Amino acid sequence: MALRITDDCINCDVCEPACPNEAISMGPSIYVIDPAKCTECVGHHDEPQCVALCPVSCIPVDPAHIETRAQLWAKYRRLTGRSEADPAAATATADAPGADPASR
Repeated sequence: MALRITDDCINCDVCEPACPNEAISMGPSIYVIDPAKCTECVGHHDEPQCVALCPVSCIPVDPAHIETRAQLWAKYRRLTGRSEADPAAATATADAPGADPASR
């Protein structure tokens, strides 16, 4: 899911430099998030940095850009050129019933 910045933004300049994907930029009157670049910090951090740092809590999930965690990981890999997989998915696969115990 991409995030979006609402009209409650006070242009405090905290979110833009915190974004590891450079998805945040200044719009006509407030900051905006490019949904093609936003991975909710998947691959970089445990939580979206813009959300964690925003002093007015004006960065919700964008309902127009709903994505699964797997899709966010794929976007992260595409944007960074890295091949690492979602560690949670690897653990879930290894713990799945019938999974090869040697792969754990």
